[in-house]
Amino acid sequence: MKAQTLKALLAARANRQAVALVTDLASGAERIVRRADTKNDPLAEQLDQAFRFDQSGTHEGQFVNIHNPPLRLIIIGAVHIAQAVIPMAEQAGYQVSVIDPRGAFATGTRFPGVELHADWPDEVIPKIGLDARTALIALTHDPKIDDPALNAALKSDLFYIGALGSKKTQSARQERLKAQGFSDDAIARIHGPIGLNIGAKGAPEIAISIMAEMTKALRLGG
Repeated sequence: MKAQTLKALLAARANRQAVALVTDLASGAERIVRRADTKNDPLAEQLDQAFRFDQSGTHEGQFVNIHNPPLRLIIIGAVHIAQAVIPMAEQAGYQVSVIDPRGAFATGTRFPGVELHADWPDEVIPKIGLDARTALIALTHDPKIDDPALNAALKSDLFYIGALGSKKTQSARQERLKAQGFSDDAIARIHGPIGLNIGAKGAPEIAISIMAEMTKALRLGG
């Protein structure tokens, strides 16, 4: 690997940018392709699939080495459903952060070993950042906490946004976001009621439905 190639890869990693190192197996020529630029690449279809599934491999005489940033999950609300989601998310490779300004909820006793932020989402999110390898789920049912997080999420390229609540709650949420200037298409990015419709009952089953829907968005899009 050329020194300039290594430097570019390290910079991409530091900035949480998804890139592929494409090496011609015959000539040894190297090029770096950002995920955002795959549409114009000769290997566009292969690169898209490789990025989606974190899968390096050989295509048309070129070796594609995928360098995706680690997956992250930001949970708004230190609630019981969050406690059920976290171990599943961690086993799936997510770095988890929990944000909840209610100090009585966001405690190390309730969430041992988890990155906790006992502050308001609009204070924390700008510091940790949002990107295309990050998902966000809002679980508090409290508009004062959830809405600022959803506002930031809709302005980002998160691959998944989910919000807990009934259809009635989701409808009221949509009206509030419209009043903030978001279009119907933008608001439609929010998966709400959250999770795949599998008839889930109780926190563990709801957590399964959330992780399933999040995985579908990560791997298949939408």
